[in-house]
Amino acid sequence: MRTSMVAAVAVLALPLLVPGSAQAAQRLAGAAPASGRCPSLTGLVLPNTTVTSASVVPASGATPPTCRVHATVTHPPTGDVVNIDVWLPAEGWNGRFQGVGGGGYEGGNPRSLAVPVQRGYAAASTDTGHPGGDGGFALDENGRLDWQLIRDFAYLGIHDMTVVGKAVTAAFYGRAARYSYWNGCSTGGRQGLSEAQRYPDDYDGILAAAPAINWSRFIPAEFWPQLVMSRTSNFLPQCKFAAFQAAAVEACDKVGDGVRDGVIGDPARCRFDPRTQIGRATPCGTITARDASVVARILAGPRSSTGEFLWYGLTPGSPFGALANTVTAGGRTRGAPFPIALTHLGTWVQRNPDWDWESTTYEQYDRLFAQSVRMYTRVIGTADPDLRAFQRSGGKVLIWHGQADQLIFPQGTVDYYERVVAAIGGTQRTEDFARLFLAPGVDHCAGGPGPQPADPLGALIGWVERGQAPGTLAGVVRDADGRIVRSRPICRYPEVAAYRGRGPVTEAASFVCRRSRS
Repeated sequence: MRTSMVAAVAVLALPLLVPGSAQAAQRLAGAAPASGRCPSLTGLVLPNTTVTSASVVPASGATPPTCRVHATVTHPPTGDVVNIDVWLPAEGWNGRFQGVGGGGYEGGNPRSLAVPVQRGYAAASTDTGHPGGDGGFALDENGRLDWQLIRDFAYLGIHDMTVVGKAVTAAFYGRAARYSYWNGCSTGGRQGLSEAQRYPDDYDGILAAAPAINWSRFIPAEFWPQLVMSRTSNFLPQCKFAAFQAAAVEACDKVGDGVRDGVIGDPARCRFDPRTQIGRATPCGTITARDASVVARILAGPRSSTGEFLWYGLTPGSPFGALANTVTAGGRTRGAPFPIALTHLGTWVQRNPDWDWESTTYEQYDRLFAQSVRMYTRVIGTADPDLRAFQRSGGKVLIWHGQADQLIFPQGTVDYYERVVAAIGGTQRTEDFARLFLAPGVDHCAGGPGPQPADPLGALIGWVERGQAPGTLAGVVRDADGRIVRSRPICRYPEVAAYRGRGPVTEAASFVCRRSRS
């Protein structure tokens, strides 16, 4: 159990805050503190922290009566303000604390706390020092990089939230949480792995889905599809991209899993050649050799102007619509770059939010890519594979990534995990505390035709609290009414789910996890 010094002090300080709190401190997990205790949390004293409000919100629907606490943290003398929200169920607390992550440039949002509270968690989120999801916060009013706000977003704000969240939890319930968990996808997944890398004692278990790690490399790589189309003067309409995606699935449908189900079971072994589609008719025109060349380069991933590998590309069968987005109007098709990549290269790297991306050359892209790596790997790269301190602390980390992710390249997560294995000293040692699961056909965080992880947080809890290391994750496909219509195991990397050759292909029992042959 990780009980921070601040949380312990918060428990010891309770008699100064609330009359009768000594008795409350002895209550068993799950018992409800008096609702009147909530407003007194504004008297909680923590370093560089102000608890600005604390009030009970009555039960609504599935959400129990909840003590909602808002606090701010600053880092003198910079003048930054990190906003933190902590929601505490006034009844039915399960004895656990959950930190909840954000997405894109958004550090987090208190709306994401409703579900954890409904499930009995004390939960916290933070804006990491800036409002909303606009990455323009990286520049101050004078057009200079605001490194304090960048650090707040990269790692510091999440640690602040964790320390404050645990302290508020301990003060409200009269005892520290028995277990602390991180739960996040995309930026939230990166935030969780940042905690494991930088603050190994913050969490007992970290669930990191589709993690936006390798930030300084994969964000510039998200711009690659637009660069290829721009430099070849060939912005493909979306219906052509849809045709290439469908063709990739058709060509590799049985790869890995051995069944034809509209999902590529092992995209790493898919050898789809876009040139096979030359001459194919689509509603927006016939596919040309130039079109096939564009798609091939997008799938291959960014290369330097002299051909060197820079980062990974989209996996075959993934949608193209996010990173290779185009808009057709008035008979002309133009590029529509993914905003996060555009902001990173313009605002963060060049300090020029209005940069002319359409005139960027391959040579200029080389320089921008290298500049991004040089400027941001240490502060927000979140690519450090040395998790030995987290391992020694007894923590567990469960990473999963959809293999049809159209925003964050799954192979980048595989690359990171393999480097963790090397740093720890082998697969067996690594799997004692860190495991990776790849979900075929699943898009970014959710969606797509593949079976979705049904309860990865539950699997993590079983590992942390009962020592039940997950061999697989349960994957399910639901219909529009929420009924499970297909199930399949999501295997531990490097294994993939393969059909046994007997039994219904819609049932998980008909599949076995085998090592990929790629």
